[in-house]
Amino acid sequence: MSARTPHRAQRWVLGLASLIVFLALWEVLVRVLQVRPITLPPPSAVIAELWAESAFYLDHAAFTLMTTLGGFVLAAVIGVALATLLVSSQRFEHAVYPLIVGLNSIPKVAIAPIFVIWMGTGSQPKVAIAFLVAVFAVIVDSMHGLRSVSTDVMDLGRVLKGSPLQFFFKVRLPGALPSIWAGFKVAISLSLVGAIVGEFVASQKGLGYVILSAQGTFDTTRVFASVTVLAIMGLGLYGLLAVAERRLMPWR
Repeated sequence: MSARTPHRAQRWVLGLASLIVFLALWEVLVRVLQVRPITLPPPSAVIAELWAESAFYLDHAAFTLMTTLGGFVLAAVIGVALATLLVSSQRFEHAVYPLIVGLNSIPKVAIAPIFVIWMGTGSQPKVAIAFLVAVFAVIVDSMHGLRSVSTDVMDLGRVLKGSPLQFFFKVRLPGALPSIWAGFKVAISLSLVGAIVGEFVASQKGLGYVILSAQGTFDTTRVFASVTVLAIMGLGLYGLLAVAERRLMPWR
């Protein structure tokens, strides 16, 4: 490890220190400038809200987490499968890829009510929206990875004369895995965004529902508390994927 590369523990310390400094400045400025809590609550009020209502936030966070993971898993599986088909056949790519790009260009808030009409107000439409928001990133990164496998590696795989399936799973897929995983790390955050969008449209549970309800009663502290839980959730999910990446691809 080079001297310029900070140790993992040092990175954690630096990140934590910057967060503490940010929160301290926020607390001081809010109190010195006498900003009303309805406009911007101090971090101490947000932390107190989370502590006092921890069970409430955990319950709603669990619902949002499940819909996020559902959308992400669908996006990962279907995205990689579609990318494989797109890369394998130019005709299929020319026929389908423009449709995928066009669908991705539609604001998901505009089509979310359609999913509510089709699937009701349960978790299904939230999972579907989370999937739609996230799948394009998986497709694009997976296609890039599958197409950028080293020609030397590809030639070696052909020389070994395995079956097409062996060639894909033992040569092409491992070579594309770094790009595919990069798409996963983008998709997990987008899945969380999609789940919240779905909860904004129609829901009786989840952090998106909490934010919308708190907005209606001008409970800014509750809004900030919900956003804080979302930030922690997003960091945690991204961190889990980063740990899995180190386990699956130790050479990186």
